[in-house]
Amino acid sequence: MSQRIITSVNSEDLHPPQQGLLFESPRERLEFYRREIQYETTILANRTDAFLAAQSFLVIAFISCMANLNQKWGGQFTLIVPPFLALLGALSSLNAWPGIRAAYGIIDHWHFKQSQLLRSEPSVGMAYDDWPLFCETESSHRGYRRSLMFSIRAPWLFLVFWVLLGGYCLFLQLDPAGS
Repeated sequence: MSQRIITSVNSEDLHPPQQGLLFESPRERLEFYRREIQYETTILANRTDAFLAAQSFLVIAFISCMANLNQKWGGQFTLIVPPFLALLGALSSLNAWPGIRAAYGIIDHWHFKQSQLLRSEPSVGMAYDDWPLFCETESSHRGYRRSLMFSIRAPWLFLVFWVLLGGYCLFLQLDPAGS
């Protein structure tokens, strides 16, 4: 025989009390947006730094491999290893792009929300003396996008670099006139 506990159901159980607003003022909302932008910008900078460090090591390894002058196996080594390093560089560029693009998209989202808030709340948007960095010039869509262009373009620039460098090293190795 199973036991059941029956309790009364009151309206507080069915409808929890209404919680307060997440933001008490437009200024708190703006501070929240700015913190999110800063957080995502830091993530983007860290991803870009890691990508550039990895690419730097690959470039050094590639150049070291191309400079191999060993008589016994140097020719074979420079024929095989540098193209694989170029392929690795190209693949890492392609793999870095989604993470960098995602961080950029989130930053774009928070900048959009910030600009909407600055337009809709004159008390926040017009207080240039109190918030000098939040005027339209500093928070414009064009301004922050320009500051993020390096991070956005870096994977594509390195992809082109690796394709050209890998193709050139294969050309040098396979060209009979270059021997």
